[in-house]
Amino acid sequence: MVSSVSFLALSLLLVGADGFSMKMSAQTDGRRSFLAKIATTTAAVTASIVGAPSPALAVGGKNKVNAKLQSFGLPPAAIPDGLTPLLHIYGKGANRFPILVEFSHPVDWVVTYPNNDANGEDGTIQAGEYAKGDTATFFLYEAPGNVKSITSKPKEFFEQAIVKAISQKGDNVYQDFKVTNLEPVKGDYRDQEYMIVDFRYVLLTGAGFEVDRRGVASVTSEGKAVEVLWCASTRQRFKKTEQSLRGIAGSFRCYTDGLNFSDELVA
Repeated sequence: MVSSVSFLALSLLLVGADGFSMKMSAQTDGRRSFLAKIATTTAAVTASIVGAPSPALAVGGKNKVNAKLQSFGLPPAAIPDGLTPLLHIYGKGANRFPILVEFSHPVDWVVTYPNNDANGEDGTIQAGEYAKGDTATFFLYEAPGNVKSITSKPKEFFEQAIVKAISQKGDNVYQDFKVTNLEPVKGDYRDQEYMIVDFRYVLLTGAGFEVDRRGVASVTSEGKAVEVLWCASTRQRFKKTEQSLRGIAGSFRCYTDGLNFSDELVA
């Protein structure tokens, strides 16, 4: 949970003690300037990976999730070894359309959900080990609308979708984004299609640091939009997290059409 992470721990993390790839700007400003940069970068990177202000531990598990899926007439959850399933309705508020989102994640990751109030719904579904920079984040890409046969789309389409997903926080700048591999897969329900996308990019902070990140995303299109689950960690940690991130992306499922969510929506 981010609130429990000390400034010192994050500072050490950001300068490379736990795998962040940092490159100081060529100009050295002295110890005071360096510490100021650490403080700024700590805030910037934490803000870039935390999607909602009120984290909650994952609840349920395989039996509860599968029972809920069965009640909708859907197939059981895809649960890779070492992961636990998450199932949540994104879009309970009147300002969004409802989507049943499913994916699995490491059991010790912190999960956050959207907030709902009188103004509608805000935020997204995210799971992560935030102190280490490992995250899986749901993103709704509405601009294209519904896309038929999403696995037939060109690489540029997925580049645009994932760049939109990773650049939701305006305080940071991304450079050198590249899609490195595309793998089309079939879902378990009807004629669903998912594209597994490998990508990499550099996160630039206002303090003059560069954070190399690697990731795997799953992209599909259900309802009135394109849905993305993007999973990423630092370049060095990706050697340890790749199998887990691929499992998370591979477990991603979305359902909308023909499902009745009326009892669970916020009036």
